[in-house]
Amino acid sequence: MPDIFDKQKRSDIMKKVRSKGNKSTELKLIEMLRAMQITGWNRNYPVKGHPDFVFLSKRIAIFVDGCFWHGHDCRNTSPKQNEDYWNRKRERNIIHDKEITELFSGRGWTVIRIWECELQKKNKEILLLKLSPLLQNNI
Repeated sequence: MPDIFDKQKRSDIMKKVRSKGNKSTELKLIEMLRAMQITGWNRNYPVKGHPDFVFLSKRIAIFVDGCFWHGHDCRNTSPKQNEDYWNRKRERNIIHDKEITELFSGRGWTVIRIWECELQKKNKEILLLKLSPLLQNNI
């Protein structure tokens, strides 16, 4: 179906769309953290890069990245309409993620990036491995 707006109008509309957070994935991770008795996190901590969870006392930042939006090809899905646009958007997100990771690492923080798909039961071992810095530090 063709777009009812011209390219500039669609661009203006899309620029106004803001993320409301990845609440469902964050809630899944909270459930898992609680099950592992990991406490001490803050959410919505006001810092550049907006980590989903920060452990201030241990200087650990956790980002839960949506697979499609941040370039994980676990589902091998790609929109057929505006494919170039979506590929560029994902590439920008990947670059931004690397910059934010370097920013935190440069300040002595441990950065944990969790893919959305790793919150599924079948990927529990991968998630446990990624969360091992939290388990080792006995937060």
